[in-house]
Amino acid sequence: MELEEIKNIAEGILFTMGGTVEPSRIAKALEIEEKKVIEAIEALKKDYEEQNRGISITQIDGAYQMCTSPDIYEYLIRIAKQPKKHVLTDVLLETLSIIAYKQPITKSEIEKIRGVSCDFAVSKLVEFGLCTELGRLDAPGRPMLFGTTEEFLRSFGVSSIEELPELSQSQIEEFKLEAENEANNVEVTV
Repeated sequence: MELEEIKNIAEGILFTMGGTVEPSRIAKALEIEEKKVIEAIEALKKDYEEQNRGISITQIDGAYQMCTSPDIYEYLIRIAKQPKKHVLTDVLLETLSIIAYKQPITKSEIEKIRGVSCDFAVSKLVEFGLCTELGRLDAPGRPMLFGTTEEFLRSFGVSSIEELPELSQSQIEEFKLEAENEANNVEVTV
């Protein structure tokens, strides 16, 4: 099978599927080596970039997805109903960062880190598609395990969890000190 034919087939598959597609799935369907599919998709991606097209191909966690180019977003929202943006409050961002760095993680582990209930925050993050249930922990009560999703990666512009910034020990200590000061300054009303 020639590269041009593989590019055409991969383009059609990516367009039709809408979400991410692993190159191994395409290779299996075409009965060819995965490296040929990756080569074809990367060539297609380069074609789109060179031609400054309204569509681009993004790689997310080893899979590929066809997306609208960011350059045309302002025009797109003039025609389409503006997509609803999810507002991530400080509580949601804090919970999301704990899940991202500690996944898979249970609600009780999140609550131990945050010091407060996290039911609402985790439910909202699942509703927004940024987190998902990964299964259950093999422990008493079989608590649910949570982790991030492809939507999380897409929203934060990273292709895998490994690309998340690493925190230095001094940053961690600074965050702990801020949290302790914040906890000590909270007024209790009865």
